[in-house]
Amino acid sequence: MKTDYDVIVVGGGPAGSMTAKHAAKKGARVLMIEKRQEIGASLRCAEGVNKKGLAKAGVPVDKRWVSADIAGAKLVSPGGKVFRIDESQAGAEVGLVLERHLFDKAMAADAARAGAEIWLKTAAVDVIKEGDKVVGVKARREGEPITLTAGCVVAADGFESQVARWAGIDTSLKTGDITTCYQYRMANLKTEPDYCEFIIGSVAPGGYIWVFPKGDDTANVGIGVLASKLKKPGDVKMYLDKWIKKDPRLSCGQPVEAIAGGVSVSPPVEQSVMNGLILVGDSARIIDPITGGGIANGLLAGKFAGEVLGDCVQANDYSEAALMPYDKKWRDAMENRLWRNWMAKEKFLTLSDKTLDGVIDTLSTANVDKMSVHNILIAIKEKHPELVKEFEELI
Repeated sequence: MKTDYDVIVVGGGPAGSMTAKHAAKKGARVLMIEKRQEIGASLRCAEGVNKKGLAKAGVPVDKRWVSADIAGAKLVSPGGKVFRIDESQAGAEVGLVLERHLFDKAMAADAARAGAEIWLKTAAVDVIKEGDKVVGVKARREGEPITLTAGCVVAADGFESQVARWAGIDTSLKTGDITTCYQYRMANLKTEPDYCEFIIGSVAPGGYIWVFPKGDDTANVGIGVLASKLKKPGDVKMYLDKWIKKDPRLSCGQPVEAIAGGVSVSPPVEQSVMNGLILVGDSARIIDPITGGGIANGLLAGKFAGEVLGDCVQANDYSEAALMPYDKKWRDAMENRLWRNWMAKEKFLTLSDKTLDGVIDTLSTANVDKMSVHNILIAIKEKHPELVKEFEELI
């Protein structure tokens, strides 16, 4: 049966754009739809990404969408102990702070250059199914209803992922696997202009406070608090404002932007493909459960998805079996790491401020040669093996 498109991607974020780009490069007729009027608008993101992740996904760095090239990072304990690591040790893991609205537009532009069609102000409202197979989407384009058929639909619609749920895949989350975030972009700060900072402990229950430089005296200053630790949603802003008020480097600043939202910090989904459907990016729960970062993972998963979809177009086969190579590719690349970091997150939730002070003190004297969650866990395992006992086989 002739369809309107071979592939319809729902969502114009980095994972969606990468899927569209690589599928189109292999000859697929691709449509990417975005519900907003602007790709890259209304972001809920601290905007950090590591250079190694970009390189793995085949995305060359373009200074036009880089806000700050980071020299190092600091982990700060509840008692003020600091683990600092600079570029000579951190290498590509420290990375960049982006201008996400420019980055997302650049990724979408690459998809367009590869041959993908892009529609803005087009919101999916349901999927179309024939038996157990997804065969298209129902949408509203600039307010008008439209029905579109496709060989495969790609759910790239974020951690809420309605597309996956409409299709019958359970993507529900427990409150213990959702981080509620609030962030200011602030100016007139006295923080280090080229160091990312992470403050852990009871100041941000179940999460952390971050300071991500944006150049000169400007930075993203935000907080993530586990939803299960909040009495009411507004408490997340209260925690952040309280910290800013007590830190003289921040209290002298002024906000020029504020955003809020949620991030999943769960294990990856059990099912990322079905007949006629693929889940990519945040919808597949491939956000790092410790850091909440998902850009690099989304880019790589999108690349895998687009390449597999190109093969499916050539074979005219969009069955679950034909799409499974995508599932295998992303799981081989990141599933163990995501599970390890989720288990580490669960363990760290049980630690007191005093214990976290000890952990950071240990790291400050340990031989950590690269800044990564993996290497930090190795160092913790050497001095505090009891903290990683439940998941040491994954380290």
